[in-house]
Amino acid sequence: MTIYLAFQVLDYPVRSSEITKHEPWPQVALFRLYQVAIITGVAWIALRVVDFMVLVFRRRAETHTSRLNDQLIPFAKDLLKVLVMTMAFLVLLSKVFGVNVTALIGGLGIGGLAVAFAAKESLENLIASFTIFLDRPFAVGDLVEVGAVTGTVEKVGFRSTRLRTAEKSYVTVPNKSMIDKPLDNLSLRTARRVNFTLALSHATSSQQLHQIVEKGKHAIEDNPLVTKEVQIQFSALTPAAKEITVQYFVETTNYDEYLAVKEELNYRLVEVVEAAGGGFASTGTTVVQLAGGGRFDGLNPTNTPVV
Repeated sequence: MTIYLAFQVLDYPVRSSEITKHEPWPQVALFRLYQVAIITGVAWIALRVVDFMVLVFRRRAETHTSRLNDQLIPFAKDLLKVLVMTMAFLVLLSKVFGVNVTALIGGLGIGGLAVAFAAKESLENLIASFTIFLDRPFAVGDLVEVGAVTGTVEKVGFRSTRLRTAEKSYVTVPNKSMIDKPLDNLSLRTARRVNFTLALSHATSSQQLHQIVEKGKHAIEDNPLVTKEVQIQFSALTPAAKEITVQYFVETTNYDEYLAVKEELNYRLVEVVEAAGGGFASTGTTVVQLAGGGRFDGLNPTNTPVV
């Protein structure tokens, strides 16, 4: 700008309105270069202002923690930068190269149909990103499961959503898939379910089974983080074991806390079984020595000598 003002004082080069086709091309080229530099400089300043505004909002968001702010601020930053660069490009076409921008945009209405078909997936993902912000099925920091992918949402962009999986890999999922496929927001669960089977040996008596079921249920219900929906029942009698089904819900969304409660109650159930004099069924194969040198593996008798 200083150089341009200096040339204005010297009355060289002439103003843009006075430049004609008969002016020397170096003079016209320098003036056009000046215009490009001014437009680029203004656009660069606007982009830096956007960055500054984002820093201000992030600092304010730190005092008012909100999952929506973590998701909206990066998206708004990218959107504003795209708008600034688009406006700078249109001004450049109009002021420097003399393009009728209005007619150009009107012409794109017809040619845009072909572009829309060519960029069909990109447009679908862009529209899906706005759907995500309006419907808000998840936010940055949520643990979600979509299709065969499970991970924590780190960023929602124009075209895709970035997930950090349990293996610490970085998975990019198109936004269209995030709204088209069934999405399970695991972070919004009110409780985590625990479901397993206690396999007790056939030596456990019916009285011991009653005692294990009754005391095991009380042991689980005594935990303050377990909901009232506790189920522990003698559910099956198989050739291998007497099975007791255990199911309860831990009222927490924290995975580490869930594991701690589960571990504590597992110890309590083992103590209940031991106190009742019961025993757990063996999952291995029992080999019994037979008279005459044969063996029985629990399934089929054979005459093969046991070594």
